[in-house]
Amino acid sequence: MLSATVAVAQKKADILNEATPLIYLGVDFSKTKVINDIAATAYDIKNRHFPGINQVVIAEPKKFDWPKYLERGNITNDIEAVTAINEKIDEKSINSNSTADEKHLKEADIQGMVNKYDLSGKKGIGLVIIMEALSKTAEAASMYITFIDLSSKKVLYTERMVEKAGGFGFRNYYASTIYKAMQTIKKSKLKSWRSSFGS
Repeated sequence: MLSATVAVAQKKADILNEATPLIYLGVDFSKTKVINDIAATAYDIKNRHFPGINQVVIAEPKKFDWPKYLERGNITNDIEAVTAINEKIDEKSINSNSTADEKHLKEADIQGMVNKYDLSGKKGIGLVIIMEALSKTAEAASMYITFIDLSSKKVLYTERMVEKAGGFGFRNYYASTIYKAMQTIKKSKLKSWRSSFGS
């Protein structure tokens, strides 16, 4: 007798449905431009600050509370795939003096980035923050909040958000934008998301 495991394709309606497991995958900095921020070297940004931002989101669950801000449970963290991507960043590609780089990614770029993740064995919905730019000039960060089907790596939904930065030190200054994005999602995105997702 032959048996086969069939991967169930997730759809938009599953994103906010806590019956479907959701894994927070972390912050993808692989295409991030750091604009006019001379306080840190590219080496420090890649090896200390990018990992630091990812760690603080995981280490402070009462603040970076995805179940609270998405109003759904069944959420776990696994940043291994995104960490592996971030470790391959070319330091020479990080710094920029051009404010045009605040908007250098397009929605069409997101799927290609997600395709590089090693998500073998993972099922359900994945949530990844694709960080586009950290701009000292604008005192803000731009990012794509992205939900994917873990089994196929298909991007189910992505939305660009811009949030003001604040706090002491590079890590806290830009990590604050993720917290503000979470607040914005709960305050002004969830209702329309539920309507458009059919959940």
